Amino acid sequence: MNLGAPEIILILVALVLLFGAKKLPDLARGVGRSLRIFKAETSKMTEDDDDKPTVVQAKPEPQAQPAPPQQIPAAPAPQLSAEEQARRLEEEAARLRASAQADKRP
Repeated sequence: MNLGAPEIILILVALVLLFGAKKLPDLARGVGRSLRIFKAETSKMTEDDDDKPTVVQAKPEPQAQPAPPQQIPAAPAPQLSAEEQARRLEEEAARLRASAQADKRP
């Protein structure tokens, strides 16, 4: 399906008529956030498939040398839902905007 310039212009005019010029930036912002979240979640799914545990056989060490201290692995961070991630990003953006506005004031 090939869309030319006249078709795209017609679609844009229809969107402006349906949603109004004031709501289009908010709509586009919401779609962008949704796509970023979707992309992040799909990349996590592919990374989880790639992370297969490998079995490594350790060579026994001589008894004369003390064994190195064992390191306790850090607990994995809990997985956040897409809504929670979006909420945290919005809160951080609001904090950054507030600090930027505070920096602009004399």
